[in-house]
Amino acid sequence: MSAFKGKTLMITGGTGSFGNTVLKHFLTSDIGEIRIFSRDEKKQDDMRHELQAKCPKHADKVKFYIGDVRDPGSIRDAMPGVDYVFHAAALKQVPSCEFFPMQAVKTNIEGTDNMLHAAIEAGVKKVVCLSTDKAAYPINAMGISKAMMEHVITANARVAAERGDTVICCTRYGNVMCSRGSVIPLFVDQICAGNPITITNPEMTRFLMNLDEAVDLVQFAFEHANPGDLFVQKADASTIGDLAKAVQQLFGDTGMRIIGTRHGEKLYETLLTQEERLRSEDMGNYFRVSADSRDLNYDKYFVKGEVHTMADEAYTSHNTNRLNVDGIVQKLMDTDYIKEQLRL
Repeated sequence: MSAFKGKTLMITGGTGSFGNTVLKHFLTSDIGEIRIFSRDEKKQDDMRHELQAKCPKHADKVKFYIGDVRDPGSIRDAMPGVDYVFHAAALKQVPSCEFFPMQAVKTNIEGTDNMLHAAIEAGVKKVVCLSTDKAAYPINAMGISKAMMEHVITANARVAAERGDTVICCTRYGNVMCSRGSVIPLFVDQICAGNPITITNPEMTRFLMNLDEAVDLVQFAFEHANPGDLFVQKADASTIGDLAKAVQQLFGDTGMRIIGTRHGEKLYETLLTQEERLRSEDMGNYFRVSADSRDLNYDKYFVKGEVHTMADEAYTSHNTNRLNVDGIVQKLMDTDYIKEQLRL
């Protein structure tokens, strides 16, 4: 945490699951100030009262800013004095974005651009943006908006690097276990109500990352980023069917009902495309994909091409380490949400 000593960190979308986990990691450290930037005053008020009740000695470190990344003025007003930014504000629900794609454009694409311009203007030292597996080979509106967000990040990182001020990078990860709107809390609620678990496709695979691992990825990116880098954490995966069995093993078997794939869902998650994996750097538990350094002078590429264009395979939830039911249960037991639900 030495890099954060006495510094000011802003978290956009800071009242969400990621922001709460960052607070758990950073609040009692030697960080100077944490700014929570979001548009939901109720969630901010709830977070404020919870901090005052549970961490009264450190609660004053957290400052709250009402605003929206869609509004350039509000994010610009909150940025002066910020040293680092973790950008988590986004529309993340696949079905919602399918029905309202322009809302995803306004938040995920334009909002990110607004935030980055404000950060560059304010002289912020580092910005880590959070993306999603759905940006790789996107097939739905949410993924397409996040893919465009990544291109906005790369473009702004190039501009910032030319000025020599702000380092901008990106992380990409799959579903975060037990985060708001994810499938595990839905399964638990269905079991507690005595209803069967609803499953889209039991053979569908998903990466399994908990919130602490998501923060670890962002911290790793913060420590190792060059301008425009994309970071991916190697992660375990499981089938949705085995995940449902694991949740029922903990909370009770109420049966399963297959409802079919929802709007815009993939059979498996991709964290690195074949093209990205070819030029990725294996850093142990992480992959780093450096930004494409080519400029608009394309003439030399018409004369001298590139022989290799893609790796043998992408990095997906189908070809990573797959957990069995017992392994999933063990991973679930490491999450605060499951511990709380079981009152452990």
